[in-house]
Amino acid sequence: MPFEGQRILPAAKSVKQFEAIIEGPYTYGVMLETHIAQLQSMMEQARRYEKNILLHADLVQGLKNDEYAAEYLCQHIRPAGLISTRASIIQKAKQKGITAIQRVFLLDTHALEKSYQLLAKTQPDYIEVLPGVIPHIIAEVSERTGIPIIAGGLIRTPEEVELALGVGAAAVTTSNADLIKHFKKSLT
Repeated sequence: MPFEGQRILPAAKSVKQFEAIIEGPYTYGVMLETHIAQLQSMMEQARRYEKNILLHADLVQGLKNDEYAAEYLCQHIRPAGLISTRASIIQKAKQKGITAIQRVFLLDTHALEKSYQLLAKTQPDYIEVLPGVIPHIIAEVSERTGIPIIAGGLIRTPEEVELALGVGAAAVTTSNADLIKHFKKSLT
């Protein structure tokens, strides 16, 4: 089962939010925004707590988001997974045996078709679909690609989480403290 059955992947935008995730009951979490100087100590702290952190490679300040940065992250930082919109980062993560999560923004039909072309090329382990509040598109992307979906972006209520999961999303990423707290009850 993906993410050890965890339905919510809490996402941190700050060190304080990161600490709340690793001190809580969630096994998996997402680090969205951070600075390169913080990465090593944060990942060491996560490992001490036996947490698996999925790192958004595009949002690491002070690090260019290219294949060389991905190689550095895979070899030296060693997160549980890398999230990126960039094909080169996804391909490097896969090459290095790190979970590769291709983030796609589905703004319109053109963006959806371009995303299908990109996904055929990269074949990530997971696809993060944003916004995650379009259930029929989540189902379509899952069916068309055969790759597990993570829904993210603009999901604000437990009902929207359940709807995304109900149409086939493997998990939902959120930085919404109320949703993280709500679904935390099912873990304890």
